[in-house]
Amino acid sequence: MRHREHANSAIDWMRANLFSSWGNTALTFTALALLWIIATRFLDWAVFSAVFEGEDGAACVKPGAGACWPFVWHKLGLFMYGRYPEPERWRINLTYVLALGGLVPLMIPRVPGKLWLSIYLLAAFPIIGFVLVRGGMPGLSYVPTELWGGLFLTLVVASVGIAASFPIGILLALGRRSELPIVRWVSVGFIEFVRGVPLVTVLFMASVMLPLFLPPDVTFDKLLRALIGVALFSAAYLAEVIRGGLQAIPRGQYEAADALGLSYTQKMGLIVLPQALKLVIPGIVNSFISLFKDTSLVLIIGLFDLLGIVQQSISADPKWYSPQTPATGYFFTGVIFWVFCFCMSRYSAFLERRLAGGEKR
Repeated sequence: MRHREHANSAIDWMRANLFSSWGNTALTFTALALLWIIATRFLDWAVFSAVFEGEDGAACVKPGAGACWPFVWHKLGLFMYGRYPEPERWRINLTYVLALGGLVPLMIPRVPGKLWLSIYLLAAFPIIGFVLVRGGMPGLSYVPTELWGGLFLTLVVASVGIAASFPIGILLALGRRSELPIVRWVSVGFIEFVRGVPLVTVLFMASVMLPLFLPPDVTFDKLLRALIGVALFSAAYLAEVIRGGLQAIPRGQYEAADALGLSYTQKMGLIVLPQALKLVIPGIVNSFISLFKDTSLVLIIGLFDLLGIVQQSISADPKWYSPQTPATGYFFTGVIFWVFCFCMSRYSAFLERRLAGGEKR
């Protein structure tokens, strides 16, 4: 009985949305035909005509050959870890485990101890992870950041950028709405200046121009300069998203907090910000997704993230030259980026539904 009801509801939905008129019916069959053509050609390239075995690009140089998957298999370690020494890659894997050990329970609503998990991820884990991957201590050989690369570098830049830009963005949003002229002017000036230039310019200035203004004996690691530039750039955009949430809070919420005698910090931290951040979850996650994809721009300053290391492998290794090697490498990169961005998008949708549950009556 229940199966029949589901079948009837599906048929009713298709009649109402796909075949409600002759025009909609024609568009539906046209879309199905296009999807069929795209799907069959993609499967032919990725599966049926693809090459799955080979020691070099010669295996993929044949008439009608599809994706060159041996290129991905043989370069997978390079794509995941960059030029990080292979015997020391267990340190990166351990860092992943430590990060997931704190992040996964934090994202599951029913798991207790959210405060301690947050303290671990924001205070303890960055130190532990940095010591593990960089080394320079007894038992851990030193690995310079110049050897970091691949997906590992992408995750480092994205996670540090997200973690650092969020509190800075909140402070900038509050500063832009401050009644103190100096605080407001500084916040507005920073936001408008950063939003007026592309990220490539910010990275270039952080990597090339910044050392010119420092004393000769003062140097900063190239990766550190990139992290600072990415965090500040993302914070400027995030500040405008959060400011929109602050402006959406009714004036009565501010007045009620003032009537209770709450200080500015208590009013913002306990009353206003929780409501404002809940309203702009889609915008915040959209900024995070944009930041994750923008990590590929670090290639401009000589840091090889996932896209950079794939591009370098395609152009700098003649052993794997074939007509299908570039398409295969870029497709692999696109899938990795899509998986991370899709996961962030789905989790934000789940968070929205959960937080909106308390408003239903």
